[in-house]
Amino acid sequence: AYRFEIEPGEVTVMQVKMAIYLRQPVKVLGVAPLTSMFWHGENSAEKYGDFRPEVHDSDGLLVAHGSGEWLWRPLTNPDAIRSSAFADVNPRGFGLLQRDRSFSSYEDLEANYQSRPSVWVEPVGNWGRGAIRLIEIPTPDETNDNIVAFWQPEQLPAVGESLVLEYRLHWNMGQIKPPSGHTVATRIGHSKTHEPDLTRFVVDFDSPFLHGRYADPEIEAVVSVGAGATLVHQSIQSNPNNGAWRAAFALRPDGTGRPVELRCFLRRPPHILTETWSYRWTP
Repeated sequence: AYRFEIEPGEVTVMQVKMAIYLRQPVKVLGVAPLTSMFWHGENSAEKYGDFRPEVHDSDGLLVAHGSGEWLWRPLTNPDAIRSSAFADVNPRGFGLLQRDRSFSSYEDLEANYQSRPSVWVEPVGNWGRGAIRLIEIPTPDETNDNIVAFWQPEQLPAVGESLVLEYRLHWNMGQIKPPSGHTVATRIGHSKTHEPDLTRFVVDFDSPFLHGRYADPEIEAVVSVGAGATLVHQSIQSNPNNGAWRAAFALRPDGTGRPVELRCFLRRPPHILTETWSYRWTP
């Protein structure tokens, strides 16, 4: 049983209360499920011969952990179905966002991807232990909703008993942002002439504090690389063209081909300046 109360506005808010009764045991139950589409973007190596620079309804998953950390996971169009889980206790929110609002990023006069709304799930009350799941499904074009995000409770009620939860859905044009800095862009590539065996990541961050702060030697990029690759070198610098800050780092895979979990955020000790950029890279 579901109850929906909808309040239209610049940010349309849907108050949702649900009571689910299981008829039989299930392995995975998704609460507050969201779907979207990501075909290719600025972080994609393959453009499929398409004339548009990017084609997607959402470009990332934003998570506000119960611990206070904010995490941004750029979306991908993987070669095989990919499942990610972000464990949490009493999450503060999560959503599929369309952050890039520039028409020049899409150049589409029909689909107008720069105007696609974002949606944010705000739990009401404590949801307990569980995980925010992200499912990315391969798609050959833009006609499939290949992105799924939902909350998966750790403990489910017994058959015949109810799971009662409440939440708000915020449909917006990008008003949901972490209180600190946020990720602006993710780019991945190689240098054909200099260290061609390395894969280079370029991540741009911005915030009111960072914007236009052109010289601050205390600002540093904190980069974490999981098993499967080695961090060879990294750098950080302000961008005088748009006021943002750019973290760049190069990785060498270990040859196993296994996915590598990456994290990056900016810090000016002792303060954390941005959300945590999180990426799963398959060499």
